[in-house]
Amino acid sequence: MIDKEQLINRFISYVTIDTESDPNSDTCPSTKKQWDLANKLANELKEMGMSDVSIDDNAYIMATLPTNVNHEVPIIGFISHFDTTPDFTGANVSPQIIENYDGKDIVLNEELDIILSPKEFDDLKQYKGKTLITTDGTTLLGADDKAGITEIMEAMKYLLEHPEIKHGTIRVGFTPDEEIGRGAHLFDVQKFGADWAYTMDGSQIGELEYENFNAAGAKVHIKGKIVHPGYAKGKMINSMYIAQEFIDSLPKMETPEHTEGYEGFFHLTDINGNVDVTHLEYIIRDHDKGHFAARKNMFEQLAYDINSKYQKELVNVEIADQYYNMREKIEPVMHIVDLAEKAMQIANIKPIIKPIRGGTDGSQLSYKGLPCPNIFAGGHNFHGRYEYVPVESMVKAVEVIVNIAKEAVKL
Repeated sequence: MIDKEQLINRFISYVTIDTESDPNSDTCPSTKKQWDLANKLANELKEMGMSDVSIDDNAYIMATLPTNVNHEVPIIGFISHFDTTPDFTGANVSPQIIENYDGKDIVLNEELDIILSPKEFDDLKQYKGKTLITTDGTTLLGADDKAGITEIMEAMKYLLEHPEIKHGTIRVGFTPDEEIGRGAHLFDVQKFGADWAYTMDGSQIGELEYENFNAAGAKVHIKGKIVHPGYAKGKMINSMYIAQEFIDSLPKMETPEHTEGYEGFFHLTDINGNVDVTHLEYIIRDHDKGHFAARKNMFEQLAYDINSKYQKELVNVEIADQYYNMREKIEPVMHIVDLAEKAMQIANIKPIIKPIRGGTDGSQLSYKGLPCPNIFAGGHNFHGRYEYVPVESMVKAVEVIVNIAKEAVKL
């Protein structure tokens, strides 16, 4: 039986450490404060009795739970990241524990009138009677992905304390900078040595994912021509108007707020400009490889069309791929998804197999030779003040990890 209070205490000890990553830094980890939790995790792994505990110069942590069976069993890994997103502050996190949730509005911060309401967040309704951990309305919570770390740590501790449970060799990995797309960049797959792994980085209970977006980042640079506005006729070119023309030429309903499921999108993330020069930043996403290529081509074609219209080189586009759909790497080894699905069913969880509308360390790791589907960690409303996690979902995630370890022995 998983110790619920122990799990809560562990989770809170992690989320109260600020580990926000920084996309503008070129170091790894991108922020020094990530070392605070990284070193704590490495020490805890040693203290609980894990073997081969290592933390490298870039804060990547690895550890081993040795096999306790005599026959050959696949080596399985479990991976989570310890950084939190720079989208919203992760400093001075003050978690609130809501026991026996009554299904009504939760006042996160009375003074600031911040309310977590099932009227806005429908998923709350399924957790009536459960124990929720929320923010105080002024920070994110950090369940993405400190819930995953907590679950892996609790599962390893449980298996160490219950040697009667037979399992093969299990590898654990914790990474920095996942939230800025670099979590797998310096992950040493060969050193990790697993046949496959699972990231514990999904959302609601039951999620099991082996498909994600193909992703690219695009920068659009637009040149104008600044002259005195009183004498501008036939001379001035306002780069902001050209930018508006570019923006309006993209499909208006293919944005994050209008898409779901397998639907891709263009997302304008930043705009900065004046008459003389304007810069746009986009992310481009699509599950389908062909559609993904078409979306990137659309940017190039728009730049060409605008430049042709004005007969000037006004628009320049830079596109860089970020990650790819891991489905291509997982489908040849679908038994690893089947194993996770069976582990959930044993825990009386209905698997929710659906595509990730985002990315994961597992995507990049799959393309580095470590097939890596994603399993729920339990949290909701990531990257903001309304983030919360049901404790019971975290307990179930621990059970799933233990069940995967049990069932892998039978392969």
